[in-house]
Amino acid sequence: MPATGPTDRRSVEPAPHPQRTCVGCRRRGDRSSLLRVVVAPDAEGLLLVDVRRRLPGRGAWLHQSTACLELADKRRAWPRALRRAAPLDPSGVRSFLDRRSPEVVVSTTTDESGSNS
Repeated sequence: MPATGPTDRRSVEPAPHPQRTCVGCRRRGDRSSLLRVVVAPDAEGLLLVDVRRRLPGRGAWLHQSTACLELADKRRAWPRALRRAAPLDPSGVRSFLDRRSPEVVVSTTTDESGSNS
């Protein structure tokens, strides 16, 4: 007799989008909303944003916020997440975040009445 109920693998629905954890704030989010950060292949210890998500090597995920970058630095999360010896230089990520468009930074919330807060 086939198994039914919660133990049946067919009854479990997959997540709608791949989920990743931000190394700064440790919150989970859709892969599409996070930046993939890698160690530059040609510069020892320099961290870069992998915009196309195709660079070789282990990647770490970060929200598109300088607050999460600062938290990752404060927690010394980069060496652990990327499995590399310290020190790692996040200046490449910082410059990427500094020059990105303002609409990525600002997230508006809408209350029940439909107005932005």
